[in-house]
Parts: sequence; structure tokens; C-alpha cells
Amino acid sequence: MLAAVVERYGPPEVLTLREVAVPRPGPGQILVRIHATVATPSDVAFRSGRPWIARLFSGLVKPRMPILGDAFAGVVAEIAADVASFSVGDRVVGSAFGAYAQFVVVDAASAVVRLPDSLGFGEAAGLGDGGLTALPFLRDTGLLAPGHHVLVNGASGSVGSAAIQIATAMGAIVTGVSSTRNLELVRSLGADRVIDYTAEDFTAARSAYDIVFDTVGKSSFGACKEALGPQGIYLTAVPTVSPAMLRKSGRRARFSATGLRSPEEKTKDLQQLVDWTIAGRLRTVIDREYDLHQISAAHAYVETGRKVGSVVVRIQ
Repeated sequence: MLAAVVERYGPPEVLTLREVAVPRPGPGQILVRIHATVATPSDVAFRSGRPWIARLFSGLVKPRMPILGDAFAGVVAEIAADVASFSVGDRVVGSAFGAYAQFVVVDAASAVVRLPDSLGFGEAAGLGDGGLTALPFLRDTGLLAPGHHVLVNGASGSVGSAAIQIATAMGAIVTGVSSTRNLELVRSLGADRVIDYTAEDFTAARSAYDIVFDTVGKSSFGACKEALGPQGIYLTAVPTVSPAMLRKSGRRARFSATGLRSPEEKTKDLQQLVDWTIAGRLRTVIDREYDLHQISAAHAYVETGRKVGSVVVRIQ
């Protein structure tokens, strides 16, 4: 099978297409023929080794995972004899390392759920991109409750666009921060208010928000502190270390390694995201689509920081 392989940290060009053996499913596993995955900022960090803190997950000296990619959507191609929960031909969406390839083996009990025929593969892969990050951040780390005032910085990105919709679905009052050209998109996703960061400084607000979710790491707890309520929480999707993260009460900052949650937790969240999508409460925003042989170009585009929603990688 073809796979995009990375053996050293570096620019997008270190990703190379190679023929590697098709993995075989062992007991309790299924083999999925991947139709779509996504290129994400996390993938970029694991490929480049920057910021340095990313190497705590990907390997200090060189990448420990030669095939990157996490979110995938595809069709079950083979199942182990003891698997009863899936059948060959099932359309599925899931999360597993090694998605930059034509096939991936995953545990049937891991983060993989059936995909309705009404959802496209690219759209589904996008759910595993922004949605699987935004949902646990808001619900578990931010302790979001109905009526909370939530501000999402980077509201047009993959995590940000999902966060706007998820917070709205959970009953929050949502403010989205984005550039001028993406304000209408953010408003269409359900934001109650939109802020153009080129014209207004959202950190100038005073005690306005229960949660500030910085999905792009362009701000800081210090800058946002006064905009938070007395028990407000600053969330960042970018790995960072801050003394504010040690606080148990009052205004505080939080980062969560959502990708390291248990398969059971991810499975429940994936099903929730699929259910919301079927119900019309969540949609994947797709910026661009690339083929697997264009994976370096996809990474280069993600690295510009200008993408809107998800960058889908088609795998033929």
C-alpha cells in the first residue's frame, strides 16, 4: 500500500510516499481501507518537531510514528474472526495513528463508529479533526454548562468552527473571533456575536466570559485574564505550560491532551458528533482537498495558518 512516511523532523518535504506492507488485523481488529483523512496543525507539529513541547508526544530526537495522520473515514476491508461489531463493507469514521495510508488496522473496540450513507468521507474525517478536540475541551476541561458565555478565538479553523457549533448545541452563548473575511462564516455556524480581531481587541472586555477557548494559541491567559469571569477558564489547544494551570479555583488556564483519551471516551464522542451532524446541528467546514501524493503541499498550506476549517486528504 502507499503511505506518507516521515523519518526525521523537518519541512513538509520530509514527507515521502512509499510502498509499505498492508497491515493485517489481529484478534479483535479490523482493517479499514481509508478514503479520506485530514492534515492538521498537530500533524504539522509532529512532522516538524515544533513547538518543542510536541516532541514529548512524538519523539525527542526523531518521529516515533513514521506514518502520521489520526482522523480517518473509509470502508471496512477485513475483520478478525472474533469481531462481531463490524462487517466487511461497513462505512466507518475513526481516530487512529497511521491514517496517512491506504489502509489502517484498528481495534474494533477503539475509536471507530459506523458512518451513515448521508455523510461523505471528507466530511466525516473532518469530524475527527476539529470535533474530537473541541468537544472534550469545552465539556470536560472547560466544564461548559447551558447559559455560559463562551468566546472562541480562531473561530474559522477546524477546531474553532467545531467549537462554535458544539458550544451552541450545548446551550452556550457564543462569541466567535476571526478575521474580516471569515466573519460571515462564523456567524453562519451559530455564533451569537462575531468579533473582527483586526478591528476590536476581545481581551479588552471585563468579566465577560465563563470560557475563553483559544484554539490557535494566538493569545495567553495573562492577556485574557480580565476578560474572564471570577471563576472563568482559559482553554488553549496549543501545548503550553503556565503557573495558572496549577490553580484549583478562580480564573485559571487549562490545556488538555485530548488525543490521549481512552478509546471508549473517543468512541462516545465520535458517535455524538455523528448524531449532531445527522440532526443538522454540526457540519464540517472544508477549506481545501488534496490527494495523498500532494501531502507535502497540504502540510505547507496548513503551516501558513490561513486555513479555514479542515484540509482534507483524499486517499485513492
